[in-house]
Amino acid sequence: MAYGVLLALCAAVLMGVATVLQALGARRETAGGPVRAMFQWPFLVGVGVDALGFVAEVVALRSVPLFLVEAALASSLAVTAAVAAAVLRVRLRSAEWGAVVAVCCGLAVLAVAAGHEGTSDGDARLRWVTLGTSVGLILLGWVVNRRVHRARAAVLGGIAGLSFGLTGIGVRLLPDDITVTGVPAAPTAYAVVVSGLGGYLLLIEALRSGSVTAATGAMVIGETVWPGVFGVVWLGDTTRPGFAPLGVAGFVVSVAGALALARFGEAEQTPLPTGGAGPRQEE
Repeated sequence: MAYGVLLALCAAVLMGVATVLQALGARRETAGGPVRAMFQWPFLVGVGVDALGFVAEVVALRSVPLFLVEAALASSLAVTAAVAAAVLRVRLRSAEWGAVVAVCCGLAVLAVAAGHEGTSDGDARLRWVTLGTSVGLILLGWVVNRRVHRARAAVLGGIAGLSFGLTGIGVRLLPDDITVTGVPAAPTAYAVVVSGLGGYLLLIEALRSGSVTAATGAMVIGETVWPGVFGVVWLGDTTRPGFAPLGVAGFVVSVAGALALARFGEAEQTPLPTGGAGPRQEE
């Protein structure tokens, strides 16, 4: 249990740092556009750190409840905010520092209250439904991107969050006795790939469509709330006996803190000029 909690927190730290590294790489190459920015060393290191974070997430999902892992992943925004303040010289407001503290306190409470993950890994029908849903969400995102104009950033961000949540569910639905050779035959293995990559592309479109805050806020809600409920209702995830109210409170506080830090979903804030004027604030 403690090992899984530690891995979930490591995943959050790694993904939060990766966001800042990728932003740093993107800002070092402005003339060559986004393609050349991807070959800047901070961006490449950020991609590698992000991959390590995903590995830590996958292992954590196999040992602790979904609601704990997803709340920890949302807390990566707190890591991004803290690292951006130091590396990108972003000025955090008092309320945002308070949100960072809230995220940390909420996760601490949630870790204390969390019980063991459920023993169920679903049946064959649920695994195929998971794969079909992952494809359906990508198609829905494609339609939204073409047809929806009002609040498109928030809607796409929400669909991206649902896809990321489905990634976690897909990992949990992999049979406990699965072997490396058995992975290609597992529908949920494909669901993990489709929902993970699809969610990433949808999030990029959401960030390009409008407010970073709206897109990231909707993503946080989508990737935390419904997977947590799914884990409790369908997979048997529990809190420790008598700790359910404390677990709910910790979950709500950590997610609320992450939502307050939603503008750091894309760590492309304007750095502080040497003259001392404050940075441009996101919506």
